[in-house]
Amino acid sequence: MKPLDALIEAARANPQRIALAEGEDPRVVEAAIRAVREGLARPILIGRADRIRNEVERQCGDLTAFTIEDPAVSPRQERYAACYEELRRHKGMSRPAAVAAMSNPLNYAAMMVRHGDADGTIGGAVATTADTVRAALQIIGPAPESRIVSSFFLMMFCEPHHAKKGAFVFADCGLVVEPNAAELADIATASAQSYRALTGQEPKVALLSFSTSGSAKHERVSKVVEATRLARASDPSLAIDGELQFDAAFVEAVNAVKAPGSMTGGAANVMVFPNLEAANIGYKIAQRIGGAKAIGPILQGLAKPANDLSRGCTPDDVYHMIAVTSLQASRQKQAQEKSELHRAEAV
Repeated sequence: MKPLDALIEAARANPQRIALAEGEDPRVVEAAIRAVREGLARPILIGRADRIRNEVERQCGDLTAFTIEDPAVSPRQERYAACYEELRRHKGMSRPAAVAAMSNPLNYAAMMVRHGDADGTIGGAVATTADTVRAALQIIGPAPESRIVSSFFLMMFCEPHHAKKGAFVFADCGLVVEPNAAELADIATASAQSYRALTGQEPKVALLSFSTSGSAKHERVSKVVEATRLARASDPSLAIDGELQFDAAFVEAVNAVKAPGSMTGGAANVMVFPNLEAANIGYKIAQRIGGAKAIGPILQGLAKPANDLSRGCTPDDVYHMIAVTSLQASRQKQAQEKSELHRAEAV
């Protein structure tokens, strides 16, 4: 089974409520219809109710399977506005301004997740990444144990021409511009956890550079070396190597020559780039020249799932992000239940 199909099947096993902040957009509606039809998730379409109903009826003619939330007339509006006012009080937020903010579907969707009225949210088909991420950071917020919120792309190499097939994580391609060594280490460990949660496979992490095992000396190389040290100290069980050039991380024969004794052996599946510039260029080369399917940017380090789309996304892109977000929510709930059980047993 292709890794993308396996991910979709895993999401389908426990469908979650996903708030789609741009519920009026035809691409989003098309993806939501498919998600309902295939039992992938329980989408919540957010926006002006009349426009959403018209679009759903135009595409499939059946409104009964969809939850529609219109922030302008929602009975949740007052409760959400009060919460937002409290969250942003330190920034001088007033109640009228909070009410106005909750009329924004991105904010409303994030607040649904914060209050447990949805399990995850997706935006960015119309809104910018900055607006989408801002809503998630301000309203959902970081997870208690998280020191940094970062992002990654899930890269699917599934085509016949791909010499090596499978799911790969490329991080951070969309959020943290110039991470320091500690932040890069946190991105590496978070990306490993995300890979494990979404694929069910063990991560092998490569911290990438223009140097392999000391072949070059530069402060940028030193940052990657220190990040690798910190990541190993944070999670000694993790298979992680750095600093590695991409070929040493990806090709076993090259790894054997350049980095003998490597923990990943040239079979890394989590690629951590030294900065946003390199990561963004890298994933787009893999996507546009290499033909990989790129799903993202997927956020990690938040208290609950919230993800971004490209404004040039297709209905397929939205559908795949629904699958990812639903699976993130399901895995997070499982982890929380397991943690609570362990605490109960320890009492």
